[in-house]
Amino acid sequence: MKLSVIGCGYLGAVHAAAMASIGHDVVGIDVDERKIAALSAGEAPFFEPGLPELLTQGVAAGNLRFTINMSAAQGAQVHFVGVGTPQQKDSHAADLTYVNAAIDALIPYLNPGDIVAGKSTVPVGTAAVLAERVAPTGATLVWNPEFLREGWAVEDTIDPDRLVVGVPGARTVSATQIVGGLSDMHEDVSSRFARSTTAGSDSTGSTSAALPAEGERAADILREVYHPAVAKGTPFIVTDLATAELVKVAANAFLATKISFINAMAEIAEATGADVTQLADAIGHDARIGRRFLGAGIGFGGGCLPKDIRAFAARAEELGRGESVSFLREVDAINLRRRERAVQLVVDAFDGQVVGKKVTVLGAAFKPHSDDIRDSPALDAAVRLRGLGADVTVTDPQAIENARRQHPQLAYVDDRDDALRGADAVIVVTEWDEYRRDLSPAHASSLVHGKIIVDGRNCLDAAAWRAEGWAYYGMGRP
Repeated sequence: MKLSVIGCGYLGAVHAAAMASIGHDVVGIDVDERKIAALSAGEAPFFEPGLPELLTQGVAAGNLRFTINMSAAQGAQVHFVGVGTPQQKDSHAADLTYVNAAIDALIPYLNPGDIVAGKSTVPVGTAAVLAERVAPTGATLVWNPEFLREGWAVEDTIDPDRLVVGVPGARTVSATQIVGGLSDMHEDVSSRFARSTTAGSDSTGSTSAALPAEGERAADILREVYHPAVAKGTPFIVTDLATAELVKVAANAFLATKISFINAMAEIAEATGADVTQLADAIGHDARIGRRFLGAGIGFGGGCLPKDIRAFAARAEELGRGESVSFLREVDAINLRRRERAVQLVVDAFDGQVVGKKVTVLGAAFKPHSDDIRDSPALDAAVRLRGLGADVTVTDPQAIENARRQHPQLAYVDDRDDALRGADAVIVVTEWDEYRRDLSPAHASSLVHGKIIVDGRNCLDAAAWRAEGWAYYGMGRP
């Protein structure tokens, strides 16, 4: 199939390359000329394992290209929209400027029968507004949320654990009924670029809905787009537009809640002398709970979970249902408190006298296998420590350049051992293998001045570090 991908940031670039790798003819479109030039040369503008190889293969094969010209989308059967939805500067709500701009710019190039597949994370009700704007072209708008994990995005795109497609439902509700004043947020910035139905399960394990012909045809086309995953039995869930939008934000809200839950338990463990890692192991054996995402530490960050739970709460308030997700505000508060706690452990290790102490911060990215520093707990801790008077040195395998641009006031060292040399204390804030697995306590001892280590991710073997004479401090650990 011929596909277009509007927006070639993290989501769009990965999606375009992955779709080309499974045989589609793909054009990626973005307003950023430098980004397009890099992608056209087969170079990933950010660190994501496996992406450079897919880009090189697709560009060389001729079925993957990138351009700044929206007209290149004409003739594609499916148009994926994967632009950013950042948090608004003056509120917690999502900023839909880029989504609206992408749709405005795409509309002149749509043909009857085309499918516009939204992938951006948006407030519930957005798709209904966009569908009404797309409808006069004869194209159909669907919502196909992404569930990517940074560091594993290529794998998650080619071999997802589920596929969700929201299509126009059998019962039509006007966009104004669904979203209230959401359409008022639309800005005409196209110049920047040139309801519920009854669900059931079929024998393949996919979930589908009782759909009108338009929705059924759209679902069938998306099945063809994702043919390798569908053929191997990946759950293919067809629902209405609003549910598809909610699936994404609900998943992120649940994961954020689970992380903040175990961090709340860490706060109790610190007050009682209990060990939150043993607690997590014990409750994780319950199949209803599970051990994943029960790792207490400095908390979550990145460009998704923090902004998405805030936007979800803001949207619930707009719908008059703010009380339904009011707990998300406490989830957010717990998460931010853990950053403060990690810094306090460093301060406490020096008996409150951190001024002039050399502190090495291991990690800058918000998670390993990524160079993403958006809302990074690691950099937050580094900035806080420097603000308290510590002499802070930051190292990271991939994120130093991004970190330097955002926080030039910090000192950065590329080599891990050079960063450790002469340190009075070390804090692990991104659980790269270079820190949690490949750095031995004995080797670290040969480099540092003071043997104090704060494990902000509870990823180290506390007994091994203590046996080597280190003062080890964990999060929610005695």
